[in-house]
Amino acid sequence: MQITPRFVDLLAIYRAELLERVVPFWLKHAVDRQHGGILTCISDEGQVLSTDKYMWSQLRAIWTFSALYNKIEPRPEWLDAARHIFDFIKRVGRDEQGQWVFCVSQEGDVLQGATSIYADGFAIYGLTEFARASGDPAAIDLALAAYENVQRRLARPGSYKTEPYPLPEGVKAHGISMIFSLVFHELGHFLNRPDIVEAGLYHAREVMDVYRRPEQKLLYEFTSLDGSLIASPQGRAIVPGHAIESMWFMIHIFQSLGDTERIQQAVETIKWHIELAWDDEYGGLLLARDAAGGTPWWKFADSKIWWPHTEALYALLLAYEISKERWCLDWFEKIHNYAFSHYPVMPYGEWTQKLDRQGRKITETVALPVKDPFHLPRALIYCLQVLQRLADKSPGVIAPV
Repeated sequence: MQITPRFVDLLAIYRAELLERVVPFWLKHAVDRQHGGILTCISDEGQVLSTDKYMWSQLRAIWTFSALYNKIEPRPEWLDAARHIFDFIKRVGRDEQGQWVFCVSQEGDVLQGATSIYADGFAIYGLTEFARASGDPAAIDLALAAYENVQRRLARPGSYKTEPYPLPEGVKAHGISMIFSLVFHELGHFLNRPDIVEAGLYHAREVMDVYRRPEQKLLYEFTSLDGSLIASPQGRAIVPGHAIESMWFMIHIFQSLGDTERIQQAVETIKWHIELAWDDEYGGLLLARDAAGGTPWWKFADSKIWWPHTEALYALLLAYEISKERWCLDWFEKIHNYAFSHYPVMPYGEWTQKLDRQGRKITETVALPVKDPFHLPRALIYCLQVLQRLADKSPGVIAPV
């Protein structure tokens, strides 16, 4: 009797999750055909809860639909969805200084201005992927304008805001270097601009050498501007899912350089934070920890949010492909089983986003009152790519799920 290799089984499971449930949910319930853009203040059942449009949700949705077209298959409806959102944000997304605003009304009137440089980061990310899909020169122009605008502001700490997590004076955030390392990397390689690639590498080195502390096996969310640790509850904040996500960014970046030492450091850091976050009593990954083992500063620290689990699924598969170390698959099995037994919302197709420590649904807003087509579909897209490679290279290997 022939046994089907389990990597092939996983490939089918993840493909069905993405293409038969998650993507149809967004195409059915969220695209605003009348006013443009996409509605992301939406319930698990597809009910629109608010017509406010958070700009980074729009920009991340552009990335997702463009990436589906680029990385899965070139379906016209996916490129059409990306272009539909692009046309909306091109019209309403920036202020007079060229900064990307935070939130607009359904029609595109600004409700909250440029209060988060993260929106500019997602602009570069989404516009680069859309330019790769469409070849639209307007997308390239907007991405380059965002890059130049951001670089001027990053050179002046304190000149930019970081909603929904404001920075105190004299403090810098891992999230800033994390996002700009990746989006500069993507834009620089797409345009064959070594200067932009190098700008991304600067931030990647910040992540690995300033926020990552191997002597403690931790990656800190905040440091002083000089890179020193901060002796406060905020300074001790560790967000394992963020660290895990950041590390697969680092793997992508340093793979392009063939830097095996940095790649191995990133794989090790994934392991540290999976082990730190796992809840032995109830299962799942806790949102935040305190570096000294005390009460975490981060809100909803003991909740089980969907996105750290999606990021961990991809990070662990990627780490296994690189290292072939068994712990990657052992942890993947645990997180796959927890995620697929707790988050999918049948029969609607998306995943619920917020659970308490015991795995019960919660309704309070954790960061933004949105449900983005981003973390889950992005993780599934990348999981499909690595599962396909694993299935092709090791047809006899049985995955442990």
